[in-house]
Amino acid sequence: MKTTQFPATVNGVSERVAGFIAHLRYNGYTAGVAETEATLQSLRLIDLQDHNQVRLAVKAVCATDKQSFDQFDELFTSYWFNRGREKTSTANSGSSNENQQRRHRPGVEDSMVADSTGTAEQADRNDVAGDSSSDGEGRLIASKRANIIKTDFRELVTPELLQQAQVLAYRLAKVMRDRRSRRYRQDQRGSRLNFRKTLRNSIHHGGVPLRLYRDTKPDRPVKLVTLLDVSGSMTVYARVFLAFLKGLINHDTRTDAFLFHTALVRIGDALKDHDTMRAMNRLSLMAQGFGGGTRIGSNLKLFNEQYAGNCVDGRTVVIILSDGYDTEPPELIAENLQRLKRRNCKIVWLNPLKGWRDYQPVARGMAAALPWLDHFAAANTLESLAELEPALARL
Repeated sequence: MKTTQFPATVNGVSERVAGFIAHLRYNGYTAGVAETEATLQSLRLIDLQDHNQVRLAVKAVCATDKQSFDQFDELFTSYWFNRGREKTSTANSGSSNENQQRRHRPGVEDSMVADSTGTAEQADRNDVAGDSSSDGEGRLIASKRANIIKTDFRELVTPELLQQAQVLAYRLAKVMRDRRSRRYRQDQRGSRLNFRKTLRNSIHHGGVPLRLYRDTKPDRPVKLVTLLDVSGSMTVYARVFLAFLKGLINHDTRTDAFLFHTALVRIGDALKDHDTMRAMNRLSLMAQGFGGGTRIGSNLKLFNEQYAGNCVDGRTVVIILSDGYDTEPPELIAENLQRLKRRNCKIVWLNPLKGWRDYQPVARGMAAALPWLDHFAAANTLESLAELEPALARL
């Protein structure tokens, strides 16, 4: 029989199990206190020295659908046996020089395009987010990177920190869209039997499932259309935002994306391109104007005239990522946001400056936009970006 011991750094089984449940939750599982308690109870009934028994017991509690069932073994191995990083040593070595060259390309356009497409996607495939963990627990996100989640993007001054933030932004978008697409709600007429809730309720009746609990999958989540400001005042934020948009688009084909500065550019198809080099080339051709001025009102007008008719409806949330600084009359922004609202969509404005202490939307463009917004929030950290998911659920 193949056996294993828990790592020597563990203070107790309860603490280790709680960490594993958090590990599953970060990767999209709906696991919490109830699953932790059920797991601990099941572990009391088996041989803890037999890792296969442990895996099957925890899997029975936490894997509630086919997708989570299929992913469980890999997540279990990465956490308990510190193997979450093994596949990165060879896969990442061949591309390390290439990624290093990309990070040091001259010019704002090249660095924004390269860092926000190839780096984020390649690192996601190679589990770079857990590659430098030194705590012996094999977590996908190393503990020393936890501070990045709450760090303002302006303070990510080194290429390494910026790359880490882009990888996390890409993964955040991926998890956010996956979790929304997998979420079920209780419905006694639903087509899916909720085995976990049914079995849990049967305990009170001696193991007899007197009541069958069912779930149904709700309507598909809202469609997202994003407009990213890449003017000079947004340069320090735009790189991470691009990685976030790529994560949204790669995991929800209905999402579309646009860049705007003095002109409006549709980049949805380029971000969906799985050929990293080709995507970089396509974005580079569109990058003229990065870091320059901005014309928010004129670009919103162009979006209304050329694109909104095909991609905006009553199930759409239009997300604008901008600091609100505009070189045009503020009335133009208000007029075109009002026109956009006539399509019965929701408008979310994410402003990095709102995360600053004592910020007030005194910029004329931002003040003109406020009456037409359904949600106005900060977007200067990964933590603030993560708060977008519950906001979308409420819209």
